[in-house]
Amino acid sequence: MRYFNTSGPNRPSEHYSLLRLDWIAKGKDLIQKERYFTIWAPRQTGKSTYFMFLADHLRLEGYKVCQINFEDYKKESKTDFIIDLNIALSEQWGIPFEGETLASVFRQIQAIKDEKCVLIIDEVEGINPKFFGQFLHAIRKVYHSRANHSLKSVILVGVSNIVGVIQDNASPFNIADNLSIPYFTDAETLALLNQHEQESGQVFDPAVKQKISEITANQPGLVNGFAAQLVSNCVGKPVIEYADYLAVEKNYLKFSLDKNIANIISKGKRHQAFVENLLFNEDKIDFQIYREEIQELFVNGIIMPDEDDYVTFRVPLYRKCLHAAFFPYTNGESKRIGSTINIDEYYTPNGGLNIDKVIENYKKYALRRKFRYFKEEDKHGKVVNLKEATLVYSFETYLNAFLSMVNGKTYLEAHTGVGRTDLIISIGKEEFVVEAKVYSDIVKFRKGKIQLAQYAKSLSLSSAFYLVFVESEVNNPTVLEEEQEYEGVLIKTHLVPYNLELDF
Repeated sequence: MRYFNTSGPNRPSEHYSLLRLDWIAKGKDLIQKERYFTIWAPRQTGKSTYFMFLADHLRLEGYKVCQINFEDYKKESKTDFIIDLNIALSEQWGIPFEGETLASVFRQIQAIKDEKCVLIIDEVEGINPKFFGQFLHAIRKVYHSRANHSLKSVILVGVSNIVGVIQDNASPFNIADNLSIPYFTDAETLALLNQHEQESGQVFDPAVKQKISEITANQPGLVNGFAAQLVSNCVGKPVIEYADYLAVEKNYLKFSLDKNIANIISKGKRHQAFVENLLFNEDKIDFQIYREEIQELFVNGIIMPDEDDYVTFRVPLYRKCLHAAFFPYTNGESKRIGSTINIDEYYTPNGGLNIDKVIENYKKYALRRKFRYFKEEDKHGKVVNLKEATLVYSFETYLNAFLSMVNGKTYLEAHTGVGRTDLIISIGKEEFVVEAKVYSDIVKFRKGKIQLAQYAKSLSLSSAFYLVFVESEVNNPTVLEEEQEYEGVLIKTHLVPYNLELDF
């Protein structure tokens, strides 16, 4: 039986696969027009699978296709590079190549007539920079004479925006010649999951399908990763349930050594202040690709421009992982919090949990302890996280300390966009949702209530809690602690004051 692939390109005979024929047709059209072009996207987005399928289709139409990967050639000599290029061309085109220089290899290419040849270079950024420019120059030379020889297309594939790396005044690889392979659509993710259902008889609960699509933003590698773990964890179960999904999400956030996630966190830490600004601040940031932090986070699939060209997170799972990675060690603060909690006072007469009381006691704690214990410093003593981050971290630390005493759990619900994160609190059979945010202006304050109500309604909850940190200098009579109903959901607003000078 086939399975969900989590490493390397898909093989339809072995793996559940989407052929994406519309995108194959776009690639074939560029090649038939003898265009030289690029394909770039972050890792695990389906590039290798795409050009493998494209190569198969081209061979059926009489093309000779050579695919070669140069991922680990940063320190390789030009001689070894040329030897490996000769071997790949000889084996895959079926034409002997024996060039000793790049110029001689490409002269041999130009000598081929009456064929249709395509060269696909994967991981092109891996080529030694000492001769990378010379390699591109050789490609440029054959591009201008392609009507007289058989190399009809060269495709450069990478994880960085290689258009910007290789573009110069004479380059054939201009911005118009980039083929961007998108993530799956919702329908494609469902189609992939349905292949498993049809072939195995095991089905995914509809809520699980929806959550896989949402948490991964339909990123192909993550879709396959979630599905593969679910199937592995649920052998023999006829239905994969929502609780099974939560276990896999928890594994990604707490236990998995996923290389892709590790790379995301590494890149995020290089620009921690910028990422935390996106996590906890609702201010709009103009998407400008020439800003270093935006460019690096974009090419690694962490952020993207929204419909108004502002920066937004791309994949909710990445946002959750970054939040978890940045959460500070608090020097025993959780233990200190626990020692002050009297569990009995948090329950209503009928045995339900009084979240309002939890929040009110947190406010007293914050007034007493302030927020300095949640600052994170580097090895030189420099504070690396933002005040917005420390405010939210303090509440989450308090809440988790409380929940550990009552066997409760929290689930971080990271939506697309910036500045909004909801906590779902689960204790026994009860669920609550709390949104913790930092006040920025009255428009966002009011809009946040409506968004929270809509989200609570989607969870079939009749109430939700809106915890807002407000700087003491804010003097707006409409920013109040109150209870208001939106779309049948009661929103309970709690304000936590802070003072920039005293608390930080």
